[in-house]
Amino acid sequence: MLKNSKYLYGPEEILVPVQFNLGNFLVKKLMKHGDTAAFTNAVTEELLTYKDIAQTAMNIAMSLTKIGVKKGDVVGVCSENRLENWPTLIGVVSIGAVLTPISILYVKDELRHILNISKPKYLFCSKKAVENHWSLFKSLDYVKKIILFDYEDQSDVLFYKDLAIASSNSIIKENVQFDQFQAVEVDYSHTAIIMYSSGTTGLSKGVMLSHLNVIVTCCLPNLSEAKMRILAVIPWYHVMGLMLNLCYITSKATVIFFAKFEADLYLRAIEKYKINYLVLVPAVLLALYKTPFKHDVSTVEIIFCGSAVLRKEITEDVKTKFKNLKDIFQGYGMTEATMIIALNSHINGMKCKLGSVGKVVENTILKIVDIETRKPLGPYQKGEICFKSPTLMNGYLGTENINDFDEEGFFKSGDIGYYDDEEYLYVVDRLKELIKYKGYQVPPAEIETVLAQHSGVRDVGVVGLPHSTAGEVPLAFVVLQPGAIVTESELQQYVAERLSNPKHLRGGVRFVTAIPRNQNGKILRKTLREMIKANEEM
Repeated sequence: MLKNSKYLYGPEEILVPVQFNLGNFLVKKLMKHGDTAAFTNAVTEELLTYKDIAQTAMNIAMSLTKIGVKKGDVVGVCSENRLENWPTLIGVVSIGAVLTPISILYVKDELRHILNISKPKYLFCSKKAVENHWSLFKSLDYVKKIILFDYEDQSDVLFYKDLAIASSNSIIKENVQFDQFQAVEVDYSHTAIIMYSSGTTGLSKGVMLSHLNVIVTCCLPNLSEAKMRILAVIPWYHVMGLMLNLCYITSKATVIFFAKFEADLYLRAIEKYKINYLVLVPAVLLALYKTPFKHDVSTVEIIFCGSAVLRKEITEDVKTKFKNLKDIFQGYGMTEATMIIALNSHINGMKCKLGSVGKVVENTILKIVDIETRKPLGPYQKGEICFKSPTLMNGYLGTENINDFDEEGFFKSGDIGYYDDEEYLYVVDRLKELIKYKGYQVPPAEIETVLAQHSGVRDVGVVGLPHSTAGEVPLAFVVLQPGAIVTESELQQYVAERLSNPKHLRGGVRFVTAIPRNQNGKILRKTLREMIKANEEM
């Protein structure tokens, strides 16, 4: 067989340990890194060293076994970002159980849908999760036991400290010794983590990630290095937040984290902790750009941005705010790929091309196919991104996956993109989100990028407005900057001067107080379409 000249092939040099239990892999890394600070809460200043995480994880693994958790059992974690998350994750997967991180921000019906996918027998919860969802948790007959991170006067629960900290009153009486610890043997394809697709175009699905999927991702050479001091705000129930931090663990990097983003606190933490590396999603990066800086951010050298399309125009604008910034690097991936498919990285000396998400990562094959004919396309031709990789998920839990793959076994991403003559990848938009105007495929993200550069615009979301003859016309929902006075016609003209005819705002502009987004910062276009429908029915 010969390589296909229209496919993109990632490098093949990557070393993966023979051991297949993710817990074993991580505990050994943690113990090697010793007393170096791993995670610090930027608000409380509490921290855990690498050795702390390893010891606590081994204790939790032993305690979970004692209370009856078995190989294959699903264990949920519903919590904001906090230190307890990491020993819990490692302890769970070490015994061959399956961890599922759950967003604390879900409302009741969303949460019920998610929980009914994975049906966790055990739930680790924070105080905030209990306050929001206690009645729902208790109503689920498949939940056998709830374990609280915070000590509260609550009956019929277990407490994290009694599983994690050895004492005469705990489930674990003595610390587990590293040289005596052995994770449960699992097959390389055994599911380690169940995560959830973003749900921007439909109901979320449970994505099964194997021990091998996660270990291979952690072994990718260009995601992290020890000298990085990272400020992280992306939630850890999202694949980007979870997997990047697991990569940081393996490289001995230092992570300062927040439970949620607040611009002033975020900028203050950069100054206080002398952060040199920011990990952001485009919505947060745009919010930072629109915020006046009162703190010293001169230590920031690298910004890594992912989870949604970031246009080069925004990149150029952001660079003016960080005087010592070397570049803004982007990556491209999805939950189904255990986070990463393509990457621009400062570590490997790769040229950072504005607007590009980099090159295909190790052991991954990618092709761009015509949306209609499914034929592979060459450089600069836009089509659907398809890939296969050892990081590709086990599948969707309880769902047939046959329509998600083509005849060659490539996963159909649903994203539109192209590559250039140097094999750098560019992501245009989601296939299902393209606006169909008179036969033209109009990417809403391109219009949003232009509008976001207007001095009076704070946030924006664009969708197609149904039209009797054109099919759809672009309509913009706009949040204005405080005190800004901007008219609909002004914004329509602004776009018309910068984009081609099919991308003009023929659907108009609607001024709103907020753009609906999911917890990862992605625009909920289905909610915007519902707003259009509700307005028409009034």
